[in-house]
Amino acid sequence: MNSEIIVALVGNPNCGKTSIFNALTGSNQHVGNWPGVTVEKKEGKLTFSGRKLKIVDLPGTYSLGAYSEDEVVARDFILKDKPDVVINVIDSTNIERNLYLTVQLMEMNTNVVLALNMADEADKKNIFIDHEKLSETLHIPAVPTVASKKKGIEELLKNVIEVVDNKGKHKCKIKYGKEIEQEINEISDSLNECAAGLDYPADWTALKLLENDEYVLNNIKENDKSGKIIDKVKKSIDNITSSIGYEPDAAIVDKRYEFIAESTRGCIKKNDENKETWSDKIDKVVTHKVGGLLIFAGIMFFMYQITMSFGNDFLGGLVDEGFGVLADWASEALANSPELLRSFVVDGIIGGLGSVLVFIPLIAVMYLIISILEESGYMARAAYVMDRFMQSIGLHGKTAVSMIIGSGCNVAGIMSTRTLESKKDRMIAILINPFVSCATKMEIYGVFVGAFFAGKKFGIFNAGGFIVFSLYAIGILIAILSAKLFSKYLFKGESSYFVMELPPYRVPTVKGVLIHMWEKASAFVKRAGTVIFVVVVLIWFLSVMPLGIEPGSAESVLGRIGSFIAPIFKPLGFGTWESAVALITGVLAKEAVVGTMGTVYSVSGGTLQTAIQSNFTALSAYSFMIFCLLYVPCVAAIGAIRRETNSHKWALFSALYSTTVAWIVAFLVYNIGRMI
Repeated sequence: MNSEIIVALVGNPNCGKTSIFNALTGSNQHVGNWPGVTVEKKEGKLTFSGRKLKIVDLPGTYSLGAYSEDEVVARDFILKDKPDVVINVIDSTNIERNLYLTVQLMEMNTNVVLALNMADEADKKNIFIDHEKLSETLHIPAVPTVASKKKGIEELLKNVIEVVDNKGKHKCKIKYGKEIEQEINEISDSLNECAAGLDYPADWTALKLLENDEYVLNNIKENDKSGKIIDKVKKSIDNITSSIGYEPDAAIVDKRYEFIAESTRGCIKKNDENKETWSDKIDKVVTHKVGGLLIFAGIMFFMYQITMSFGNDFLGGLVDEGFGVLADWASEALANSPELLRSFVVDGIIGGLGSVLVFIPLIAVMYLIISILEESGYMARAAYVMDRFMQSIGLHGKTAVSMIIGSGCNVAGIMSTRTLESKKDRMIAILINPFVSCATKMEIYGVFVGAFFAGKKFGIFNAGGFIVFSLYAIGILIAILSAKLFSKYLFKGESSYFVMELPPYRVPTVKGVLIHMWEKASAFVKRAGTVIFVVVVLIWFLSVMPLGIEPGSAESVLGRIGSFIAPIFKPLGFGTWESAVALITGVLAKEAVVGTMGTVYSVSGGTLQTAIQSNFTALSAYSFMIFCLLYVPCVAAIGAIRRETNSHKWALFSALYSTTVAWIVAFLVYNIGRMI
């Protein structure tokens, strides 16, 4: 009775599942990856009525097939890990379509509780749902919820506890017709006789085999060496096809929708169904094929304006002053200590790490704006607008989604391509994603923009915002051109279609926005405290060795390494050894570029900003930022490419191709700029 209750949270994309998860778990969350795959795993814990619950947030999915890694992860957790209860989050404004996932959960014989979320949105659209009658027809508890306002959450948890205590006594059987059910029983008997070590329940496996589920078919082939089961399945499919006139996979889908229609009859009433809502009116503007693109570009432009003006110039300036005070205090406190120790603390740790952490406000402000856009429902519209643009130039729409996600983190953008069914589309999306300007590259922009454009204006706008927006646009342009190149010469095959549902507009909740922002910003802080700390300490050590040379000079070990590589970058306008070394460490993590420069220039006796102003011009600084935007992705992104493509070859290709493109574009910008 006191053991922990495992609750899985499933639902279609944009059904408010994340809001339910946040309402249930609050800040008591943990984010990682599922073992062996790159799909994000979110868990949270809570105590209710003296019972401990662990909530596992499964990937958002429209079905539990095996078309993407998300779907496999979700259904494997339900079938193999056997959670005590599954909370199925339903969009109350589109309940019939959402119930298709519910039917698949029922087929798995799981204990389900329905969360009829966004009940307030349904009310606004004059959609009335008799949740008690729906619960009776489905034999599943159904609870109206408004997750953003925490309405119905307590009732939802009460039903979870009740289902656990009653051990899910109420089950509802879906009828597929006597022909299909007879074959399911026969295949199930064969499975129990022949397939030792079967991963899934026999009845469910039989159903999936009749649907030609490739993942389950491969699993059976591994366990049934005789091939008897596969032969039986083929015979069953032929029997059903000859009996009902079409193949069983289509018949099973029809029976599911018949069940949904029968179950919801009399439970749902819709008035003024054709009445245009205010959401529809807004969508006419923001999803317009031309105007929508301009609006999206404008929103991105103002996001960078706010990020640079408030996040970088104002808040970042305050943090920078704080680290300056800390460096002065540490220098005085260690005045009588050995010079090497004082240099390590002041120049290595405070100078190097501080030059990176000063951009926490910039990262936080950017993620705050992105979180607001996501919670409001606009980001789905942005993906839709970009989808239409992508389709017009012959690329798959989901490429646009991965690029938008990649603007937060290229690794996440690369991982998101797993939802693409076509190998061609997936490979192209993976290879172009690193060209998108991610959050960590913003730190590089921040320090260079601060050195040359702080306080400057283009009309009424912040000049730094213009510069950063131009870099974002260049990255997108290079990604699109590369995609066209790859599509024509590297990958062949037809593109698949992109289906996406637009969620209703919502007023973002403060809690939801702050949780989302903290998840992303804290990941940056953790990396700065581990990877970047190690990098700056190593850089400091190499910059003062061998003993006896002037610290931070070209005679140091670090200076010699940089001097050897620097000529490669001289035609681009930044042929100094300091820049060369920073670019090398940037392969580990893009924020290490700033950390390296902060350490090197601090050791040599200058501040980062004054050193940049002395070693760069505005033009060479812009060339440097373009190179950082486009050159080899960070180690984490390269690793993600290798995992997603299952090939070291494509990871190496990405590194070499992106660096070559970066050199060419930076060369053209710098040298054309000099001529102008």
